[in-house]
Amino acid sequence: MPSPELVLIHEPERACLDRLAAEGFEPQRAAEIASYLAQSTDLAAEFDAIAAACAARGLRFSPAELDDAAAALAQRDPASTLVWTLTDGIAYFRGGAAPALARLSGFRTIGADDSVFALCQDKFRAGAVLSALGLPVPPAGLARDGEWLAPPPASAQGWFVKPNRLGAKIGIWPDSRCFELDHALELSRRIFAHYHDDAIVQPYVAGRNARASFLAVEPAAGTEALGISFVDSGADFQTMEDSLALYGDTGAAAKAEGRYTEPVLEPVARSQPGADARIRALADRLMRGLGLRDVFSLDLRVEADDTLHLIEFEVCPGLPCFDFRAYCRECWAMSLSEAMAATAANRLTGRL
Repeated sequence: MPSPELVLIHEPERACLDRLAAEGFEPQRAAEIASYLAQSTDLAAEFDAIAAACAARGLRFSPAELDDAAAALAQRDPASTLVWTLTDGIAYFRGGAAPALARLSGFRTIGADDSVFALCQDKFRAGAVLSALGLPVPPAGLARDGEWLAPPPASAQGWFVKPNRLGAKIGIWPDSRCFELDHALELSRRIFAHYHDDAIVQPYVAGRNARASFLAVEPAAGTEALGISFVDSGADFQTMEDSLALYGDTGAAAKAEGRYTEPVLEPVARSQPGADARIRALADRLMRGLGLRDVFSLDLRVEADDTLHLIEFEVCPGLPCFDFRAYCRECWAMSLSEAMAATAANRLTGRL
């Protein structure tokens, strides 16, 4: 039997850029959209470290670009291979095809099933599912190029407007919080013109930004292994410009130019233990009700009285991002490469 192997399927920014350009997107907008895939750019620099950490645990490590994934899997034995997909998406990004391909070919995978990979990149539909599960999701309206598909509810605090199928703060500007519905419709026109996307319009919710990160290095790990932190960027919310200064090639340029400001992480349990407990209970419901497992993250707003607002979830969190690295260090006492290798080894060989 072949030696156990971890195959990491990732979608490079360049492949996405070329495809978007062929579809007629302006170069600047294509670059903004493709920046979602900066984790592929950032993690590629660590492939040697991941390979070494895997080798120390008796595994082979093989990164495969998404366009080569079918051929890569066709050459491998499902009995000795574990597939880890780095990027989700079925619209601008196509990583959601990888877990479906793995399932059809009988490979074991890291992460949620492929249906959740599709769901998480449509905020409006995902919100409907989360609301049906009784989770504290802000209600939403949907607009397309200045017309309501579903009007949002009234809000005394204004509304927050962002693209429906894009993440990594793409299409979030300083005026994305607005106080007039006419402004919300104008933002939907801007979003449609830039990204050909609908706009989700939700009542603005107060509170501090928080991130809950999860990696089941040990397969039986539960919500006790969540890392839950406030994320303080010095502003009420992060914009696309903020995000571009953190990751990938644009982040590298920002660091070189001295424009890089990493948000501050603070454990939620330190100041609001009640909120920490509520987030763990919320995550448990997502794991049991939606099928989140292995690796995921949650973005929330947390009010001073421990009221929670679940903003969104990710089944492919940005592994090389500063917050996930901090989580691996603090929860598992491992570097990112060590945590990834240990996660795979625990499933393929039953040891760390």
